[in-house]
Amino acid sequence: MKKLFLVLLAVGMIGLPLFAGGGKQSAQKSGGPVFGYITQSLEFDWCKSSADAFQYACAQKGVRPIIMDPQNNLEKAMSQFEDLINQKVDGISIYTLTPELDKQMADRARQAGIPVVFENGLPSADTDYIACVACQYDDIGYAAMEYVSKKYPGAKIFYVQGAPGMGVLEEYMIGVEKGLKAFTNISMVEKQPTDWGAEQALNVTQNVIQSGKQFDVIFANNEQMATGVVVALKDAGLMGKVKVIATGGSPQGLEAIQKGELDATMSAPVCIQGVTTFKNLWMAVNGQTPKKFTPLPILPIDKSNLGDAMLWTSYDKAFAYIGGIN
Repeated sequence: MKKLFLVLLAVGMIGLPLFAGGGKQSAQKSGGPVFGYITQSLEFDWCKSSADAFQYACAQKGVRPIIMDPQNNLEKAMSQFEDLINQKVDGISIYTLTPELDKQMADRARQAGIPVVFENGLPSADTDYIACVACQYDDIGYAAMEYVSKKYPGAKIFYVQGAPGMGVLEEYMIGVEKGLKAFTNISMVEKQPTDWGAEQALNVTQNVIQSGKQFDVIFANNEQMATGVVVALKDAGLMGKVKVIATGGSPQGLEAIQKGELDATMSAPVCIQGVTTFKNLWMAVNGQTPKKFTPLPILPIDKSNLGDAMLWTSYDKAFAYIGGIN
């Protein structure tokens, strides 16, 4: 589903943030501190929800956010980062894009004397960073294989992957491969990369179906991709015959579980990620030392425990979960 109106309503209620596509803006300091925030692409529900949670936290502490959306373009991301540096913002939160770009941004920020923190993936080992909050993607991949093993013994899995190169998919694969070794009653018969979006997930699923490859479970790397998978299964008359497992726990994903279009998801409340990356940056800017790495909790969700999921729009609950911000 595309019901992002709840997210937009929440943003509207906490004030009007500064959104940017790369153009120059004035980071006026008279109204309080200014934090820059670079995401991957606000087209992705995961990124959008984390950005919204970051803005919620900003509103709680009187910080003015400048949200940069490079739309999954690395060159544009670096240009927007330089824009924030030139505006002399007080701190920057960076959505991990590639190890090389992470290091380049961290080095540039250090030269400029501006604290930076990361979210959504660990920077490379040679990157000098203050703090990071992210899913432990290997644990999510393992949890997905464990769930399939328990619920669908004997399953033949088609893995509809995200995009390689960011480090996220690579971490997923570590956990997936570990799970396949541990749970020998399941097997992977196919895997195909995408760009994390629904359209490519639809295309690769259609291609594998047409190839005649036999599978009875699809593991999709996020719920947005799962919507494309579902369309492909419906078109092929396989809906209900092939189980669909995803990751996230988004409003879209939870509704899909309720409707029976998604069988389960490995839930990780991204709202916690957004408020935590703000907290890390707030602490760094105010001379405190945040925890080097904070993992998001993981909870497998299906119809049997749907009520246990934390909604991605539960910013107040996420804020309470991290113990608030002093």
